[in-house]
Amino acid sequence: MSDSVVTFPAPAAPSQAVLEEQDVPRAQRLGVLEAIIFAAETPPTVAQLVTAIDLPEEVLRKDLEILCESYRGEGRGVEIRPVGGGYRMFTKAEHHEAVKRFANSVKPRLRLSRAALETLAIVAYRQPITIPEIGAIRGVSAPGGVIHRLLRHKLITPAGRKKVIGRPMRYKTTKEFLIHFGLNDLSDLPTMKEMEDLGLAALNEDVQAAAKAIARTGLGGSKTESSTTTPRGSED
Repeated sequence: MSDSVVTFPAPAAPSQAVLEEQDVPRAQRLGVLEAIIFAAETPPTVAQLVTAIDLPEEVLRKDLEILCESYRGEGRGVEIRPVGGGYRMFTKAEHHEAVKRFANSVKPRLRLSRAALETLAIVAYRQPITIPEIGAIRGVSAPGGVIHRLLRHKLITPAGRKKVIGRPMRYKTTKEFLIHFGLNDLSDLPTMKEMEDLGLAALNEDVQAAAKAIARTGLGGSKTESSTTTPRGSED
């Protein structure tokens, strides 16, 4: 009996599954991305979207660019933009007043006092920072109640103890802070010149209040850096 050679089909290339994913119509992929970003409680990151949709990162990033660009056109009331390391839908600036009136008619929104806004601005620009250092910058003692309220609303969080006598706790801003003020990361914090160029009228109410707090504390000239500042005198 003669020997015979049995051949088998060559195994599929490792990239075959990826190619199949890429063969999904782009319109369908964009619809899935849009749905996830809309439904997500916190802004989904690129890594989370890659895992959820099972697409190569470079393909997903391109799809995100196309989706974000599609929302920038006229006739759209919302836009998708990066914030807090992920992506979220926002109302466009020209619709802020109408949306604010509606939101205020439905439920009370988070409102921060002048002291809380000033304290939050100081933490944002000088983090990590201790309560005594905050008081030195504001020129008045930093009330514990303000810190506790900012902690309760998850706008700041403990950042370890400073290695000095008494080992006071230091504080820094959180991802919730970025999301609340519509920032992608701390490098997006505006300088006073940037805020003047943009014009306070173009900012939403929260950012307007924060900008005024920054102006009062004189912090807008630099980004986040740990330092001590000469007190500005007693508060009016």
